[in-house]
Amino acid sequence: MHSGRQRPGATCLGDGRCRFVVWAPHASSVDVHLLAPVERVEPLTRHARGYFAAIVNDVQPGALYRYRLDGDREFPDPASRYQPEGVHGPSAVVNPAAFEWSDGTWRGVRQRDLVIYELHVGTFSANGTFGGVIPCLGYLADLGVTAIELLPVAQFPGDRNWGYDGTYPYAVQHSYGGPDGLRRLIDACHAHGLAVLLDCVYNHLGPDGNYLGQYGPYFTDRYQTPWGQAVNTDGAGSDEVRHYFVENGLHWIYEYHIDGFRLDAADRIIDESATHFLRAFASAMREQADALGRRVVVIAESDANDARYIEPVIRNGHGLHAQWGDDFHHALHALLTGERSGYYRDFGTLTHLAKAMRQTFVYDGVYSESRERTHGNSPRATATEQFVVATQNHDQVGNRAAGERLSHLVSLECAKLAAVTVLLSPYLPLIFMGEEYAETAPFQYFTSHTDADLAEAVSRGRREEFAGFAWAGDVPDPQDVATFQRSKLNHGLREREPHRSMCALYRELLRLRRELPALRDPSKDRLEVIAHEDEQCLGVRRWSGEFQAVLALNFSERPQRLALHVPSGDWRVALSTADARWSGPGCALPETFNDVSRIELELAARSAVLLERRVEP
Repeated sequence: MHSGRQRPGATCLGDGRCRFVVWAPHASSVDVHLLAPVERVEPLTRHARGYFAAIVNDVQPGALYRYRLDGDREFPDPASRYQPEGVHGPSAVVNPAAFEWSDGTWRGVRQRDLVIYELHVGTFSANGTFGGVIPCLGYLADLGVTAIELLPVAQFPGDRNWGYDGTYPYAVQHSYGGPDGLRRLIDACHAHGLAVLLDCVYNHLGPDGNYLGQYGPYFTDRYQTPWGQAVNTDGAGSDEVRHYFVENGLHWIYEYHIDGFRLDAADRIIDESATHFLRAFASAMREQADALGRRVVVIAESDANDARYIEPVIRNGHGLHAQWGDDFHHALHALLTGERSGYYRDFGTLTHLAKAMRQTFVYDGVYSESRERTHGNSPRATATEQFVVATQNHDQVGNRAAGERLSHLVSLECAKLAAVTVLLSPYLPLIFMGEEYAETAPFQYFTSHTDADLAEAVSRGRREEFAGFAWAGDVPDPQDVATFQRSKLNHGLREREPHRSMCALYRELLRLRRELPALRDPSKDRLEVIAHEDEQCLGVRRWSGEFQAVLALNFSERPQRLALHVPSGDWRVALSTADARWSGPGCALPETFNDVSRIELELAARSAVLLERRVEP
């Protein structure tokens, strides 16, 4: 073995042969203890840098095993592909080659065409499995979604969890349907033209069932995260830790045909080495995608407002494809709700939203009141398709005390205004499951830890976490199964008003985004944003050649008259959220404005109007 490095875990080689590879520098000997169908113990050979490996005969898919360290201590495989009995049970051998894929011609979705639908497998459907998602794929494709983003599916403790307490990065959650359940979902997504992005957590692992520290220095006490020990990306032994996590990303691509990643809290992956882990990860994913002739995107979740995550390596960036634009959400949310606690202290004016619309980062090297320091840097050299924006997501909903969605906090007209602001922006839009039809169920934080002390600590921590927001009401107990059950979607709402009209509006907005040339062009050089402070209205003009589109957004609680100076020509009203078609109060605007360079609009309170300049063929 070259430097001892091979693909970690159990790999089926055919004819009943299986290669076992594990990095265990803390151990002097490692055996694989095969538990079923016939119990036996096979020694692994030590190689360079603390790797142990062996090819073992008569091992079939489904065989259960543990690793035995130093002759007496047994633990599951750190690179287990499946934990059928949960985080404390034995690992199972999985043969990915046995699955028959039907996506041989699939190449992925262009980055600029991504419309992301974020969903939690456990609460998306009644049965909470991968199979429960499949019947809705046609609906999502018809809506205009081009990619689904799955909250983490790596094995976590129990059967209810957001997924950010996972302890087996390679194993697919058993209660969701295991490895083949995920493969069937991805294959079905590709058949519907949908890419699949996976939320991966590389900044920490959960405590319940986490045995990696028994094998080697996977973690470090030199850095801290809010959720536990930091991953060792730059200390002694970090080469092999980095290999473990980079190989994890590769395994999602070649074993599951994943189309991309959302890297959770990427700014909490602390690495002071010359080549940051994120740069190494993104580079490896690009190489794998190129080798397969497919598109794979790597998206960082970060509130650091640091453009280096997505700037190219040649400019000393990390080379990721995109990152989340939290400032866009915060500016829009604070303006609509009036909330000013916690990080919303930094937002709340139309000027903030105008800046977010221009460049996503509101804090680009300016002082932040909530942080009491200067925050961020300039995204000037980046492209619009490198930012993901949303009106809500699992964090912004679920990390409220009661898990309220935006539609719980504001009127239907405000929710429609928010949808237009995000979906017709030049950035990559993300829709949180159920948002498109104003789902009434909350999305609350839930867990099913088996350790009573840990469960109590989590519940107490949730109560303490929200002290700075002054939110009313009790914090639901994450361990209570009712917290999980009340977070499940009610898809039947889509057939009732006003939910049906809301869903139709989302479908129309995504059609306009997809079909209007001025909205298809993502260039920041063809984007003009004007804040009309007196009227509390935002004007957004976008263009591509002769094609022009103007968006008028009224954030005032009263109707407003807004005068817009536009390129001369014939204009039509492409959409008004006040229209009765969208359960609005009614739109009194004419259908067209002919041969004009100035348009006066009568905007209903909390409404949006899209104008398009007609171009003769």
